[in-house]
Amino acid sequence: MQEDPGVTSTSERQRAAARARLEKEMAERTARARRRRQTQAIVGAGAALLLVVAGTVWLVSSLGDDSATDSTITAGAGDCAFTEVPADQRTPQIKDVGLPSNQQPNTGTQTLTIDTNLGQITAKVDRSQTPCTSASFTHLAEQNFFDNTKCHRLVTEGIKVLQCGDPSATGDGWRETDGTGGPSYRLAEENLPTDKRPPYPEGVIAMANSGAPGSTGSQFFIVYGDSPLDPNYTVLGTVTGGLDIVKEVAAAGDDAAYAQMAGGGHPKKEVTITDLTMSAPQG
Repeated sequence: MQEDPGVTSTSERQRAAARARLEKEMAERTARARRRRQTQAIVGAGAALLLVVAGTVWLVSSLGDDSATDSTITAGAGDCAFTEVPADQRTPQIKDVGLPSNQQPNTGTQTLTIDTNLGQITAKVDRSQTPCTSASFTHLAEQNFFDNTKCHRLVTEGIKVLQCGDPSATGDGWRETDGTGGPSYRLAEENLPTDKRPPYPEGVIAMANSGAPGSTGSQFFIVYGDSPLDPNYTVLGTVTGGLDIVKEVAAAGDDAAYAQMAGGGHPKKEVTITDLTMSAPQG
């Protein structure tokens, strides 16, 4: 019996539509997976160390789900919680410089100055938005925590960031542990840009974390191009000078050391922090 052409045509259209829907869904899944791998560049390096140092690492750990709560500390809060990493979980990459005071001012602005081998980078920090993170950064700067450390990670695809702040990333060459260091304490995230598009525009300085709540340490990243990162990272401040230095480093590229895992690598044009200071609050 001859098939009804109308039935055949309808059936083929239905199958074609089903294939198109499936292909679209697979493409969207692939894109989401690619974005997730890219954003993993902001958290640490080394799965084992992720467990050992409770979230200081930044290469293979997950950022967690997009519905993470906004833990922004509102103006008027003067009490900060700094949680110590247990002694038996501290690796050689953890640098103990004590704890900041729990009572911190939440008014005024500070100037963050980063002197590097390539020149000076400055940023404005608003303590009303980040009282605890600003206090932590100030405490670490006063202890010369960042001095003579290298910015260990550059990502030029997608998120466009230069990451620094590991006290163990020093000396000649690179080590597998670079990117796993931090202070002996953690603090909660604050000033999350949940209402900003993009969340991390060019010129922002933000704090790295493992994706778990309360895992902010000392590592930070400078955004040199609008970034589609999920708003899970404390915005510390905004660059006021020297962004051209970061773009110069980015233009030189990276060594693709982390290309198979999260993208990027060590910057080919090395940038070393020779001195990092935070001014006294003004205003």
